[in-house]
This record gives sequence, C-alpha cells and structure tokens, in this order.
Amino acid sequence: MTAPIRTAPTRAGSRIASLGSYLPRRIVTNEEMCTIIESTDEWIQQRTGIKERRWASDDEQVQFMSVQAAGQALERAGLQAADVDCVIVATVSYMVQTPALAPLVAAELGCVDAAAYDVSAACAGFCYALAQADSLVRTGNATNVLVIGVERLSDITDMDDRGTAFLFADGAGAAVVVPSDTPGIGPVVWGSDGHQGQAIHQTEDFRIASPKGVMPTLAMDGKAVFLWATTFIANAARRVLDRSGITPDELDVFIPHQANNRITDSMLRHLKLPSHVVVARMIQRIGNTSAASVPLAMDDVLASGEATSGQTALIIGFGAGLVYAGQVVTLP
Repeated sequence: MTAPIRTAPTRAGSRIASLGSYLPRRIVTNEEMCTIIESTDEWIQQRTGIKERRWASDDEQVQFMSVQAAGQALERAGLQAADVDCVIVATVSYMVQTPALAPLVAAELGCVDAAAYDVSAACAGFCYALAQADSLVRTGNATNVLVIGVERLSDITDMDDRGTAFLFADGAGAAVVVPSDTPGIGPVVWGSDGHQGQAIHQTEDFRIASPKGVMPTLAMDGKAVFLWATTFIANAARRVLDRSGITPDELDVFIPHQANNRITDSMLRHLKLPSHVVVARMIQRIGNTSAASVPLAMDDVLASGEATSGQTALIIGFGAGLVYAGQVVTLP
C-alpha cells in the first residue's frame, strides 16, 4: 500500500503585517526634465499628472534599495531577518540574468536559508508576488514572506524619446506577509495578453557585448496601453471587488498602479467609487516606478494619514506583457 503524502497544515488566511519604502535622493522636476527632452511642465502634467520623479544615483542600485525598503518593513513588523522563510523580488530592471536578485537581498538582510526568487511581471509584479506570498502562507509552505517591488527604470529609459523619458523612475517598496486568523489578502484576479506584447517592450536584449553594443531601453505605444488600461483593466478591477465580496460602498482606499492620472480617473468613472474612497495619487511626486509602484503608494497613503490601518484597499497593477493582477487587502 502506498503511503499517503503528508501536506503542510493550512491556515485560514494571510495579511500584510507591514510595509517599507525607499525613494532615491535625487528629485528630477519637470523643469529639469524639459532640459533633456523637448516638452513643458504643463504638457507633462496634463497628460500624466507627473510633477517630479526620483532617479537613483550610482550608490543606489536595485539591491541597495531593496534592502533598505525590506529592512524598514521587517522593523515595522517586529521581525528579524532570520524569521523570513521566503523572499520574492518583483523587478524588470535588474541587469543580471543569474543569480536572481532575491537570494542576494536575502543574504544581505540575514534571511537564513530562505527560499528566494525573482518575478518578472512589470508593473503588476508586486501584485503577482503578493498572490504567491498569500498562497505560500495559507498552504503552510511558509510562515513569513518578504515581498519586494524594486526598479531602476532610469537605467533603461530612452532619454531621447520625448513620449516616455519623463514617465519612468526608480524606487523600492516592500511588504511582510504573515499568517492571519482572518484573511487580509483577497483572491487575486490576474491574467495576460501576449498578443499585445509590443505595446510596452524592451528595444534590445542584454547582450551588450554584441557587435551592436546597444543599451536596451523601454518603448511604449501609449495609445494602445491607454485604451487597454481604461477598458480591460477597469473591468478587471471590478472583477477584483466582485471576487472578494466587497462592494464599492464597502471600499475605503483605491491604490492603482501609478502609471497615469488620466488612467486612474477613467478607472474611477468605470468603477463608480463613492466619494469617501481615498485614491492614491503618488505618481505626481515619484513618476512610474513599475513593480515598486503599488507598495510605495500603499505606504504613502498610510504615512500621509489619508488611510489608516485596518481599512480595506483595492490594489491593481498592469503593464508590459501585457499583464495585470489585483487584490483587495486589509491595510497594515
């Protein structure tokens, strides 16, 4: 008789115990941006809402920013690095294929023998990683999971492209996911449409030593992305609420990927959220930070006092792939 396979004890749910953030020191205003590209402060703000963004300096690499944000999140959670079972890093701007960034971050933090891996899901990366962390904790395969979204998009921004150069920025956000008797992370709604993969893409591969010797940069079909985000992603956000059993009236906070204020406005009209719902608008100060966007914005609405611990928030990320993911979460 074949012996049954033992499984890990399952748990009722998981929750975000704490958040951490790191923003680079350098602030690049629209005025400075317009010395690099032919544009105006008014044009940039009208089309995106961005007033300034952060660009990392040479001593603020992705590993450094990840460790800073993660260390803050662990301290706020009252945990030691050795308490972490798994580290998941979401990024598209780590320039090394292998080893992954996560094991290096785990080692620097002091996470002893923790599972560690990277996720490449662009601006949805944090929400993808959060869904995995939730599953790992609920199935008993991990107890404390560290989720990090980090980007140095300034490394792969085409500074000659006046349509995208002002968009992209740098930073890191982290979350600690722990067990909970009451679920604090709802079911994920996620998916992809690779048929639109060229809507946001990397122009070159990473073989810098090849005869071409061209640094890869980001290219985007802005109209295609805007149409997709304001129609399909708006519907996906509605599905997140439905699957979580939360009505718009029961929602406290809306934290979309900080891509474009016009996209956020369109999603609000589609969702018909009541006026009491707090809407994250951190893009005005940090630009588009891809995988770092959602955790940075979540931490920001709490730090500013616009939102408070225990409130219910809809988070959703969407970007290159094209990919998307969203959940309803209880704010830490």
